[in-house]
Amino acid sequence: MTQVAAGLYVLAISSGCVYRANISQGNLIKEEDLDQVELGMTKNQVRFLLGTPLVDDPFHVDRWDYVYFITIGRQDAKFKRWVTVIFDEGKVGEIRKDQELDPNL
Repeated sequence: MTQVAAGLYVLAISSGCVYRANISQGNLIKEEDLDQVELGMTKNQVRFLLGTPLVDDPFHVDRWDYVYFITIGRQDAKFKRWVTVIFDEGKVGEIRKDQELDPNL
């Protein structure tokens, strides 16, 4: 009986039946929150609506990037979103919605 159990164990391991957890990374931004961001808002107002940006680039302090993707099991990312908010003198000057992320992500 132990040989059968050992054989099944080896078969299960070699067949690639390993569980891979879902991975969610970044800032999940609700559409209604993003719609409330307007030109002229301060950084604190944007942070209140969208949260802390994922990318905090010390070389581009007037650019905040919000990136989100979810990977389910071994599949490619199912949901991807990239939003950039650009500030001009501490106020929102431009909002770039739904930019393209790497398709292999």
